[in-house]
Amino acid sequence: MNALVVLLDGVGALALGGAVAYGLAAWRNGTKSGSMDERVRRFAEAGAGLPVSVPGDADFGASGRSLQDTGKRLLMRLRREVEGSSQAAGVAQRPRAVQVAEKLARADVKLRPAEWYLIRIGVVLVLALLGLALYRSLIFAGILAVVGFFIPPMVLRFRTSRRLGRFNGQLGDTLILLSNALKAGYSFPQAMASIARSAPPPTSEEFARATREVQLGVTTDEALSHMVQRIHSEDLDLVVTAVQIQRVVGGNLAEIFDNIAFTIRERIRIKGEIKTLTAQARASSFIITGLPIALALILEAINPAYIAPLLNFAGPGPFILIGCAISISFAFYVMQRIANIEV
Repeated sequence: MNALVVLLDGVGALALGGAVAYGLAAWRNGTKSGSMDERVRRFAEAGAGLPVSVPGDADFGASGRSLQDTGKRLLMRLRREVEGSSQAAGVAQRPRAVQVAEKLARADVKLRPAEWYLIRIGVVLVLALLGLALYRSLIFAGILAVVGFFIPPMVLRFRTSRRLGRFNGQLGDTLILLSNALKAGYSFPQAMASIARSAPPPTSEEFARATREVQLGVTTDEALSHMVQRIHSEDLDLVVTAVQIQRVVGGNLAEIFDNIAFTIRERIRIKGEIKTLTAQARASSFIITGLPIALALILEAINPAYIAPLLNFAGPGPFILIGCAISISFAFYVMQRIANIEV
């Protein structure tokens, strides 16, 4: 295959995917609302844990509102039928956009749900077109499209876990700073504000958001609960529980923070040792999983006739590929579970 043709096909695929994503984003941005009162209202609702109605996230234009309303009614009817027992018990389901917004905030991704969906669509289109341009096969185009569908959530989970690790690593020092601020005579909200000013991110970002929630009228306990909901940290949950118990029964909060900080530092030390001991197993799981996939793609690009029997539906080739994919996925899951030791 001519290398220039492949290069031009790849550039064309990238340009087409970028144009589609940009056009959809431009269409959506036309419906944005920039009112200061509306933004303050949405921020207060988000801080209180309420479902937030964000303009532009539910629809992509006025022309599709009637179709969207019809689809919403059908989905609500189906949800009532499927989840009748939960609704009868008073279990309210949060909108999908609110859940996506929480995941984006947890990963510190400055995007709105509609923008996130547009990025996912663009990645799927670009990889599908690249697969079609490189391999001239709808099968490989479909495979790369499926890969593109799962790449953004994997990146989001990676950013979330990395941010959570940084937050947990800073939590011991943060508790010491809170303890010192309380010993110096600060109130607890003032101590939180000092952490928002002096601590490194992401701790400063989360405490700054909690401080703004308190300034908007949310109670301190609720602001801390919202922080736990955003971060999903077991160590932070322990801290918030201790603070809430102390507010009821009383006690020396600075001393409580010192004791919790010692416990958290010991947990971090033990987790670091376990991570070092299991590093080889975790690296092996990724290498062994990615090696056959990369080898198949390289062989298809270099010598398509060599791997053609596996793609021929007249023979057992596709079933062999499916069996290999299932075996590789199961082996990866088992190796990850072995290397994942809870502390």
